[in-house]
Order: sequence, then C-alpha cells, then structure tokens
Amino acid sequence: MDGLGRPTKGMIDADSAKVARARLRKQGVFPTEVNAQSQGGMRGRGLNVEIDVGKYFQLISPRDIAQITTQLSTLIGAHVPMVEALAALVDQTEKTGLKLILSQVKEKVNEGTTLAEALAQHPRAFDTLYVQMVRAGEKSGALDEVLSRLAKYTESQVKLQGKVATAMIYPALMSVIGILILAGLFIGVIPQMRKMFHDLPGGEKALPLISKVLFFFGDLMVGNPPSALGFVLRTILAVLVVAGSYWGFRRFVSTPAGRQRFDRFKLRMPLFGTLNRQVAVSRFCRTFGTLLSSGVPILDALDICKAVVANAVLAKAIEAAAINIQEGQSIAVPLRASGEFPPVVTHMIAIGEKAGELEKMLNIVSDAYDDQVENTLEAVTALLGPLAILTMGGVVFVTALALLLPMMNMRNAIM
Repeated sequence: MDGLGRPTKGMIDADSAKVARARLRKQGVFPTEVNAQSQGGMRGRGLNVEIDVGKYFQLISPRDIAQITTQLSTLIGAHVPMVEALAALVDQTEKTGLKLILSQVKEKVNEGTTLAEALAQHPRAFDTLYVQMVRAGEKSGALDEVLSRLAKYTESQVKLQGKVATAMIYPALMSVIGILILAGLFIGVIPQMRKMFHDLPGGEKALPLISKVLFFFGDLMVGNPPSALGFVLRTILAVLVVAGSYWGFRRFVSTPAGRQRFDRFKLRMPLFGTLNRQVAVSRFCRTFGTLLSSGVPILDALDICKAVVANAVLAKAIEAAAINIQEGQSIAVPLRASGEFPPVVTHMIAIGEKAGELEKMLNIVSDAYDDQVENTLEAVTALLGPLAILTMGGVVFVTALALLLPMMNMRNAIM
C-alpha cells in the first residue's frame, strides 16, 4: 500500500525479500507481499501467478550488450566497486529480461563468484568470446580496458550487420513488389485473356509456345478455371513444399559434410562470395587481435575464432594453425597453405609474428577489410537495384509478349 492507503505493485531490485521490504518502506510504500521474480518472468504463487508476457518480446540485441559494456567499463575505470557498478546497470536498464540477467549476475558476484563465471551462466546474452575476454581482463587486472575493447568490437559487429541488412532491403522490396504484380496478372488479367483466346479457331493449341508456357504457370498458380479456393490450396501446397525444402536443407547443413560444402559454396558464390570472405576474414582478424590484446592465450583465442568466423572451411584452416602453434611453428604457414585466406592477410600475420606485433598487424588488416567490406557492399547495392528492376521488367515483358502475340495473330488473320 502507498502512503495514501491505495494498493500498488511493482518490481524492485534487492538481494533478498527482507532488503526489498526495507527499501520499499524508505520509499513510503508498505509491502503486504513480496515475491522473488525468476528469469522466467513469473511472479506470485498458485492461481495468483502472473506471467510477464512482455518479457518474451524483448530481445536482447548486440547493441544492448555493447551499451551496458561501455557503461560498465566507465564505472570500473572510475574505481566503482563491481557490485555497485552492476547495481547501477540494473537501475538504468529498461528491458525486463536484461534487467533480470544483470540482477542475477550481481547476486553471484556479491556471493564471491567472478564476473566471468557469473556471465557464463547466461550464454544467450554473453557468448564465449565475451566471457573469455572478461576472464582475461580479471586475471590481468585491466578489466576496464578489456571491456572498452569489447564494447568497440561489439559496436563494430553491429554496424557491419546493419550495413549488410540495409544492402538487402531494396532487392527484397523489389522482389516482393514483382511477385505481387505477377500474382495480380495471373489472378485478374490472364484468365480473362485466356477465355478470349479459347474461342479462337483451333483454341489454345494454335497459340504460340510462349503463351502456352504462360498459361501453364497460370494453371499452377490459380487453376483452370481459376478459383479462390484453388489459389488458397495451391498456396498452402507451395508453402509446404518450401517448408519441406528448408527442413531438408537444414538437415543437410547440420551434417559435417553438408556444412563443409555449403560454406565452401558461400565463399565461391557469384557476387556475394567475395563479400562473405571479406566479412569472415575481418571478423577473424578483429577477434584474434582483440583477444590477444586482452591477454587471452593464443590457443584459446584461436579456438574462439573458429566459432566467430561461422564458416567450416575457414575454421578448418584456423584449427590447422592451432596445431602448428602447439608444434612450435608459425600461424601464417597453415593459413597460407589452406588457400582460403588472402595472401595479404597471411603476409601481414607473418610480419607481425616476426616483429612481435601480431595484435597491431591484425587490427590493421581488420581495418583495411572493414573498408573493403563497406566498398563491396556499396557496389553490390548499386548493382542489385538495377538487376532487380531488369529482372522484374523482363518478367513483365515476357508476360506481355505472351499475351500480345496471339492478338497480333488474330489481327493478321482478319486482315
């Protein structure tokens, strides 16, 4: 109850129910019941349980992680105790899911657990790279610097993902518009034209081949004669075929051989193969350099990089590099032998190893490839727009030609 005796409810961060009651009384609120809220988003007991449905629609994005990492780095750099810094993050965070995770991390740290171990219990929010870097920062005593590097790294990945997504918006929009135009033609225009051609001497058998192909696809889409029910049934069938194909593709990719073939195709596919390789190489160099600068052992860093590149072909080359290091050899040799890393990358890595400045060289390579990725994205975007327009215009032209040719034949026959 509040100071005026009105019922009220809410959520407060506290280490226990006793502490929560004390804090509420200081705020002029007199608690009648205090329940702990779990990460599952439920509070209350028995039939009075309340489910926080909104929590399940609040996704924790990399941008959110980058923001709290920057804030935590600033607080740790200002010599604020860890528990107080985490409490400040809990108070400032608006998303319920992230607030609950940070509250649990704060409780674990307050009980004596290291920050890395507490973060490792929430892998959906903090991945292996994040946890390993925090662990290295705690061991080296430079946690604020490591968190600052981690925040910059996360922000750079968010920007890269945003550029890729932006580059795909226009082609996707043009494809949707083209599909809608074709659907309108097949449902509303072509059936009417087909009735007229059906009454011609010879019927549809006398039509040009291109017109027969067009009507064949019309039968597949809306049936003959066209009907709304037929269109719905064919749409459902198409959705089931697409879903089945996607399921089969996922099963194929889940196997080691399937993943290897698909990842190799991604690196060699037209137009996007170069972009995929540039993104993966930039991610490898940035992650590897950041981990080494943060004090992570080189073998652990390479093991993390295998997952970060998200490509089985490149991961195999990185694994070979790790084996070479265990045998006291160079990193650059197996990367060069794989043929999957550009020569300039392996050359810079070899120079960095000899000069003892591998981290610096990796960051230089990553910066250069980030610029290349941006330039490639601009070129691909500039090419995809006209390509989508030409494709759409070509389909509409073929459709119009298939309808106009029989009409021209009718005109010639009359004359």
